[in-house]
Amino acid sequence: MPARNAVSWSAMVNGYVQAGDGMEALEMFARMQAEGVCPDDTVLVGVLAACAQHGALEQGKWVHGYLKANGTRITLFLGTALVDMYAKCGEVQLAMDVFETMKDKNVLAWTTMIKGLAIHGRGSEALALFLQMESSGVRPDDIAFIGALCACTHAGLVDKGRELFDSMVMKYGIKPKIEHYGCMVDLLARNGLLDEAKEMIQKMPMKPDALIWGALMAGCRFHKNVELAEYVVKHWILLEPDKSGAYVLLANIYAASGRHNSARKIRHLMREKGVDKTPGCSTVEIKGIIHQFIVGDLSHPHIKDILTKWHEIDSRIRLEEGYIPDKKEVLVDIEEEEKEDALRRHSEKLAIAFALISTSDNMPIRIVKNLRVCHDCHHVTKLISKVYGREIIVRDRTRFHLFKDGSCSCKDYW
Repeated sequence: MPARNAVSWSAMVNGYVQAGDGMEALEMFARMQAEGVCPDDTVLVGVLAACAQHGALEQGKWVHGYLKANGTRITLFLGTALVDMYAKCGEVQLAMDVFETMKDKNVLAWTTMIKGLAIHGRGSEALALFLQMESSGVRPDDIAFIGALCACTHAGLVDKGRELFDSMVMKYGIKPKIEHYGCMVDLLARNGLLDEAKEMIQKMPMKPDALIWGALMAGCRFHKNVELAEYVVKHWILLEPDKSGAYVLLANIYAASGRHNSARKIRHLMREKGVDKTPGCSTVEIKGIIHQFIVGDLSHPHIKDILTKWHEIDSRIRLEEGYIPDKKEVLVDIEEEEKEDALRRHSEKLAIAFALISTSDNMPIRIVKNLRVCHDCHHVTKLISKVYGREIIVRDRTRFHLFKDGSCSCKDYW
């Protein structure tokens, strides 16, 4: 392509975003700037979406600053993209600041802010905003109800969740989709109402998908219901026979219940079927550059410094907080010492160690991970936040975790 204008750059940037490759989208934007092409709103919305994917807060802030410096009018779409970016980068208050300055708000803008509050565990505020949306005359759609039900889940508001779910049909004539049933199953399972959650799955008018079974399985894991977990897995693996999620969760539940032989059988079954566990991948932004870490991968150019820092971290949390590695979720048959070494190389631990040596003491650390945080990493991150006095924000597959002073905003349910 001899000459690329804003339209062609927009197609490339947004193409990468839609393919889930936000890092390549950001690289394209950097090349666009180097060629002196002025980005239009479509490009900037795509770049903000890429920042949201990878938690690239500094780059997202740069885009916001660019808009201000050029006197660009914050359209409905730009404003909504900014809200989404800030919320997914862990800056929910900045998201709210942008939202409150938006003169025109459609149902998507309201829903984006509602979901942003919900994934940060601020369920009561999210529900209050949902009610404010209704009172402002904006009619909630099916996506808005997903945000509201998600808020109930994170706030543990079972009765309110039931009320909202019923109101979809009774008040608004919206037929619940599988995503709404998924939210309800998650809400019930989280709160120990496992039989009711199972009954809802059996009575729902569509076939449950893997997300539905996964939500019930998460409740089984938290409430240590092995019998129901075995029931769930029988149905889940029929939908995803080649994916590791069901096997890994069941093995973890067995291990947590002291049924180590059963856990080993699951590992052997995975090997027989050729099912590989999805590798953990974590990203952290340092001075506007996204650094990626994959579990067990020691190819980072600063890996020697990272491992030295991790040795220091490990020594301090053992000495000062009595840390003992939780090896139950290490799904390989290796010696105990090797299991500890495997835990040290989890992607978020490498990312946190790198952030500690690359940022000043008063800066929050922001990590984005592709999978659910394991028990050991969750526990370790709480200890690091206490021992090093750092605020650590981790966005995993399901929610945000704000680690501060030795505790987590998820209250140890995730």
